[in-house]
Amino acid sequence: MSGNCAIREVAKDVWTFSFPFARFGLIPVGGRSTAVKLKNGDVWVLASTPLNEETKNKLGELGPVKWIIGADAVHHLYLGEFKKQYPDAKLIAVDEAIAKKTKEDLKFDGVNDAGTQIQHCYFSGFKNKDVAFFHPASKSVIEADLLFNLPATEQYSMTKSSGYFPASSNLNPYSWFHKRFAWSLGVDKEAMKRDVKTVAGWNFERIIPCHGDVIEKNANTAWREAYKWYLD
Repeated sequence: MSGNCAIREVAKDVWTFSFPFARFGLIPVGGRSTAVKLKNGDVWVLASTPLNEETKNKLGELGPVKWIIGADAVHHLYLGEFKKQYPDAKLIAVDEAIAKKTKEDLKFDGVNDAGTQIQHCYFSGFKNKDVAFFHPASKSVIEADLLFNLPATEQYSMTKSSGYFPASSNLNPYSWFHKRFAWSLGVDKEAMKRDVKTVAGWNFERIIPCHGDVIEKNANTAWREAYKWYLD
């Protein structure tokens, strides 16, 4: 993975670490970690990609990593790697992810309590038990599997591949395919309606997904379109 990571500051104090990643070794959905430098200088990281040298170097420049976040039940592969590197950081994940890490003897630290700097909404009715995070200072929503924006152009920008795959290329917020995808993963429709509305009520302009390109503007509109069937 070394050398394949595209790192950039998408907004003041918000950095993304974008990697190539193919689901089932075939579908190029990409992977992304996101780091936020908080007002006190501490760093909050949604950790979803390998902790390679480029990532470590950039995080070292930003400040002390004090929060390591698992976004849902399935984005947990690298939590132990991050915790080993940053032992003083609080490790936060949903119960389903914690249960999968019992063999690693990791100490988890309960709720995401970074105060009002990072707000969150837990989607209890979503199959993967995702959490949406909101950084008001940069008007950014950070999430894993709630919203895709394929193709994963940036995540494959350091490779010889375009990241384009015909079967998944229209998994973006404005497609019927994404509406169907979001509806099918809602295992509790009423809970989903509640939480979709909570996120829609946040004042954000950007969505930073784990899979696909960052939505740089009009992101609230994109969210409402992706989840239209829950909002109508």
